[in-house]
Amino acid sequence: MILRIKVTILFVITYLFSQSALSQKEETVKNIFNEALTNGQAYTWLDYLSNQIGGRLSGSPEAAAAVNFTKQVMDTLGFDKVYLQEVMVPHWVRGKKEIARVNSKKRGDVSLDICALGNTIGTGPAGITAEIVIVDSFDALAKLGKKGVKGKIVFFNVPMNQQYYYTFRAYSDAVKYRVNGASEAAQYGAVAVVVRSLSTAEDDFPHTGTCQYKEGTTPIPANAISVKSALLLAEILKVEPNLRLYLESHCQMLPDVLSYNVVGEITGSERPNEYIIVGGHLDAWDLGDGAHDDGAGCVQSIEALHLLTKLGIQPKHSIRVVMFINEENGLRGGKKYAEIAQEKGENHLIAIESDAGGCTPQAFSVDAPEKQYFQQVKAVASFLRPYGMQIIKDGGGADISPLKPQGTTLIGLRCDSQRYFDYHHSAADTFDKVNKRELHLGAAAMASLVYLLDTNW
Repeated sequence: MILRIKVTILFVITYLFSQSALSQKEETVKNIFNEALTNGQAYTWLDYLSNQIGGRLSGSPEAAAAVNFTKQVMDTLGFDKVYLQEVMVPHWVRGKKEIARVNSKKRGDVSLDICALGNTIGTGPAGITAEIVIVDSFDALAKLGKKGVKGKIVFFNVPMNQQYYYTFRAYSDAVKYRVNGASEAAQYGAVAVVVRSLSTAEDDFPHTGTCQYKEGTTPIPANAISVKSALLLAEILKVEPNLRLYLESHCQMLPDVLSYNVVGEITGSERPNEYIIVGGHLDAWDLGDGAHDDGAGCVQSIEALHLLTKLGIQPKHSIRVVMFINEENGLRGGKKYAEIAQEKGENHLIAIESDAGGCTPQAFSVDAPEKQYFQQVKAVASFLRPYGMQIIKDGGGADISPLKPQGTTLIGLRCDSQRYFDYHHSAADTFDKVNKRELHLGAAAMASLVYLLDTNW
């Protein structure tokens, strides 16, 4: 009888203790969101990053200014360490505005909205004039072969699939034409390529992004064409299949230059040699000001650590925020960070990246090396559910992906993606497209996840 009473008392004490711990976590998460929504600074930082610095392509003066700005911000926030990691980055420059036009028998001289793709060669001042061949897949290109392609400009007219609810899936399907289209067309003798912009909107903004030349393939100029111009060009080609296109671009690749990842750290109280990191990429394409991609992710990540320090939350593990450089056209920052971590023998448990824009946060996608690690992340889902967040299985982020071979659990912040590709990589990606409340909700979600995982891991 006495033993039964003791067991009952122990059970009650354990239950009350666990309920108290749950209540404390709920209260802390609530405080994080309250602080972010009432006193958050991420929107102010993004304003400066976007409107005072602007597009921050690797190797540019703007990228250097962004490095200095984010380091200065972190220096004021009470982190234990703030430092730079040297990274050699590619230095591609766009040059003068690109030109594209056709002379239609029925419509006369028609100008088209285009932009050079990142890392591509230019046509030079003389430009290129050639007949256009339109294709909707690599298979269609292969069927034409050298006989149908040699000496021509290949127009990849491949839209993003509007039937996908999650627009990143549509992007993943279509991005191969932007990345590899020039190399695929060059092997059949094409003199240039034009790729329909990866956009969910029908507008006049061409969307840039990196292209890659396969080893052994002759580089040819590669350009993106706005969706409206792509539709117009396709319509004209139906009537005039022998139409000739004039292209002019002045971009070039210069020697690599020195840049930096920017790192801030809160040292762990119990396990200082085990790391949880949050981050985004500091570089952005030069057409807009990179507010969504990825200025939002950078300021959210800084804010995540700032919220922990403001609320006096002392983590068990060391927490880092990383501003990765050169995600857009090389991933040099992410690779260098992982390389240094490997050399130092640092144990990175978890890496969280925000690189899906500053819209309403909806989920964290988890790429875990083992099932048990996914379950550990999933275990905190109930604390985030009141704030509209889910935990799902999927990829993490590009900058943190080089940490995967080290056994790190990779997590990506997922936001409402319906508007993201209206702006992505285009002149439309500007500060006015970012909602302050949505941006701060994302920062709060990241800070909350860091706190919960630091407590539970």
